Amino acid sequence: MSDDEREEKELDLSSSEVVTKYKSAAEIVNKALQLVVKECKPKAKIVDICEMGDAFIREQTGNMYKNSKKKIERGVAFPTCLSVNNTVCHFSPLASDTSELEEGDMVKIDMGCHIDGFIAVVAHTHVVQSGPITGKQADVVAAANTAAEVALRLVRPGKKNKDVSDAIQKVAAAYDCKIVEGVLSHQLKQFVIDGNKVILSVSNPDTRVDDAEFEENEVYAVDIVASTGEGKPKLLDEKQTTIYKRAVDKNYHLKMKASRFIFSEINQRFPILPFTARALEEKRARLGLVECVNHDLLQPYPVLYEKPGDYVAHIKFTVLLMPNGSDRITSHPLQELQPTKTIDDPEIKAWLALGTKTKKKGGGKKKKGKKGDKAEGGAEGEAMDASTNGGAS
Repeated sequence: MSDDEREEKELDLSSSEVVTKYKSAAEIVNKALQLVVKECKPKAKIVDICEMGDAFIREQTGNMYKNSKKKIERGVAFPTCLSVNNTVCHFSPLASDTSELEEGDMVKIDMGCHIDGFIAVVAHTHVVQSGPITGKQADVVAAANTAAEVALRLVRPGKKNKDVSDAIQKVAAAYDCKIVEGVLSHQLKQFVIDGNKVILSVSNPDTRVDDAEFEENEVYAVDIVASTGEGKPKLLDEKQTTIYKRAVDKNYHLKMKASRFIFSEINQRFPILPFTARALEEKRARLGLVECVNHDLLQPYPVLYEKPGDYVAHIKFTVLLMPNGSDRITSHPLQELQPTKTIDDPEIKAWLALGTKTKKKGGGKKKKGKKGDKAEGGAEGEAMDASTNGGAS
């Protein structure tokens, strides 16, 4: 077997080295998330927190594989975003932005890390307050979290992507919330953050995806966004877009000097994974990025909004479909929730009761919660279950 064939063969979870790289990236992004959550205080500047999250990931990954003979790429796989209240996603402002957090803000934190192209992403929702989250804010966080717990149990070999889409919409409806349209959960591969196998959050005539079945040794970023509003987000201002990804299959001879300069820098520094325009010189970037986007050389990640007054919650996790079951490798504990709704639907309860480990054929039903060493993610799911099933006292 040639080296190329060997490399090709070992690039999934059947290689322990690949599993280790995913888990190392996950450990770093979980710690980065913890750091960012601690900094979410009233009067904190959003851009400063985003910078801190990215800097932590760069520093921690930079300390790994220093003495490797082969150059191993590592660092930020998705720039840190802090999207507040009715902002749905991708808010990661430029250095000149003065937006600050306020008491009571509902903050969606979204970030990613990679080691050698093996990507771990995470998103978490935090309310800037002490004490439990109540009312509609609690309902929407519970909707996103319970949907994520159900998705974790349905993204498993043999199941289909459509099963997951239908289930998460049912969970959101139980909390009188909507799953936000247009959000895709992607398969992850080495240096690929948006693989071809996807789970559509909401099926509608405008957005169709191919039917797909999950398979052993695959990795997924399961992405759940719930809203107290209609779940049909809008782009309000293209100028707010700061996150882009190089569209590797597109070429065009740029006319403007500023565009050529920026595009050359992007090709050198961010050839494959998403990056923030903050990393580029601001004035030149503003000029040059427009032509690059207009000719499809870059794929923008727009900042989207629900209506003012709506609350949006976001939970995203990375899951490894191992031979012995699903291993959720990214998560963060939620604040205490006191939702106004309870889960009474027997189908949702049955999904939540499923284990995440694989039972070999022939046995009876396996009643097992989540893996012991996943106390963070697992305990959260079960605590949520208790709080939502226990009813409001």
